[in-house]
Amino acid sequence: MAVRGRRERVIRGDAASGRLRARVGAFGAPVAALTLAAQLWSDSRGVNVALKSSAPADLEQIFEPIRTQLEAVEQAYARYVRPAVEADAAALEAVGGGAGSVPGAVHVVDEVIPRMAGYVQASGGKRVRPALLLLAARLAGYTGERAVVYASAVEFIHTATLVHDDIIDESELRRGRLAAHSRWGNDKTVLLGDYLYISSMKLALTYDDAIPIVRLLCDVTRRMIEGELYQLTKTGDVDISEEEYFEIIRRKTAYLFGGSAEIGGMLGATTDAQRAALRDYGFNLGVAFQLVDDLLDFTADQAALGKPVGQDLREGKVTLAAIHLLRRDGSAGRARAIVRSTVENEAIDMAAWRELSSLLRENRSTEYACAKAVEYATAARACLDLFPPSAERSALLALPDYVLGRDR
Repeated sequence: MAVRGRRERVIRGDAASGRLRARVGAFGAPVAALTLAAQLWSDSRGVNVALKSSAPADLEQIFEPIRTQLEAVEQAYARYVRPAVEADAAALEAVGGGAGSVPGAVHVVDEVIPRMAGYVQASGGKRVRPALLLLAARLAGYTGERAVVYASAVEFIHTATLVHDDIIDESELRRGRLAAHSRWGNDKTVLLGDYLYISSMKLALTYDDAIPIVRLLCDVTRRMIEGELYQLTKTGDVDISEEEYFEIIRRKTAYLFGGSAEIGGMLGATTDAQRAALRDYGFNLGVAFQLVDDLLDFTADQAALGKPVGQDLREGKVTLAAIHLLRRDGSAGRARAIVRSTVENEAIDMAAWRELSSLLRENRSTEYACAKAVEYATAARACLDLFPPSAERSALLALPDYVLGRDR
């Protein structure tokens, strides 16, 4: 699977010793973000090491150059689910109806949408995509208000996909809390996702000359929907290929990362090569992000992850570590029997889960998936070679290390 960008550099574990190369983060300290890789190495050798990620604190440090702008994105989200209500009431009064003439209609918009949207926002999240846009814009020399507007539009799109994905996957939890559809039902929650999607486009059209950016956002959203549809056709398919898996995560995740970084570059003064480099940076980072996300389904602590471990597999999503294991296991092996049973029954008992985890370690399948994540994270960093040193460049260089060190 080829990475995108100017150069390909791979940082892998030393096969002879199992030691990972030491790396120094953009802020001058040893990168604690190799927690995942170190944990996989320890697990594969039966070493009982209690490793805890310091990722949240690291992320706060990485985002420090844009802290104020990220806060503005949060405020824009909360604010933007309300103006439509005020506009509707004003329109009713303008035609002589008065807001009180249809109290039920106004009540639905005034109460249900803000409450649901606020609940989803309060569930947390890393805000990596809007932060990526904001950092890229500053790297390109842009510090105006448009960056916050477009970053907010990106966050609306991402939130809409989460709302819809939870319905499709029938996931009861999102980041340790009840998913929105578990509280309000599928009917209302589907419409909330639709509302967020269209709100993102309305927000992006704040400026008259925004058509190129809106076109990019539409293209990214289309690819995300295609990725979701493609994943549905592969749900439950234990024979899914590695290339098919990568095609899914490119569309579902990587293109939005790439588009976010590219929009940031479009706002500032960048050459065509620099704009392409930002797009490739985001794309490669997005692939690494999803690879780690999928790997955590096998390796994470459930309390940290905020959802049951093994949920992806029970939902019929066969991801890279399992694909690698099944390729090595053959058509009649024990691993295939466990995976097929889990997918078909949408359940796995503790004994089978432990056996599967052991097989993943013995066949170095988790290491294989981790190495792929490191490959894409390294390629993302290489894309920044076209830019001079700056606080924003340092933050973007550190972001792949955070991605590799996630525990949730």
